[in-house]
Amino acid sequence: MASSKARNNERAGAEIVYGAEACHRHSVNLLEELGFPEGVLPLKDLEECGRVRATGFVWMKQKGPYEHFFTGTNTRVSYATEVTAYIEKLKMKKMTGVKSKQMLIWVPITEMSIEDPASQKIYFKTPMGIGRSFPISAFQKE
Repeated sequence: MASSKARNNERAGAEIVYGAEACHRHSVNLLEELGFPEGVLPLKDLEECGRVRATGFVWMKQKGPYEHFFTGTNTRVSYATEVTAYIEKLKMKKMTGVKSKQMLIWVPITEMSIEDPASQKIYFKTPMGIGRSFPISAFQKE
């Protein structure tokens, strides 16, 4: 776990919103701005969302961990109480708090990107650099 001093530096100059409604709006707008489908981060009971525009650091805190089953990809994904990432257009990298169940093990997802918007595919990568792509349509709001 990062020290609180490092964590505070990472969050210096952040725009922060609180409350379920404001956070939901913030997260939907953020995904739209980055070019991701709204359903790709189906977080529940958001309490705090923050963004540091200078560095691209973002975080979303929810009341507790949440598991979601994506029928379009036949994949179970676990979201920790806090999900963080560094963002840029069509990419979220250095992600924390997201794991996908592959076979019988939970695998951290550290990056998601849309390399070629025309392909209509979204690519998810693990810390080992291994990844899988799925149709963007699998992550439209359910």
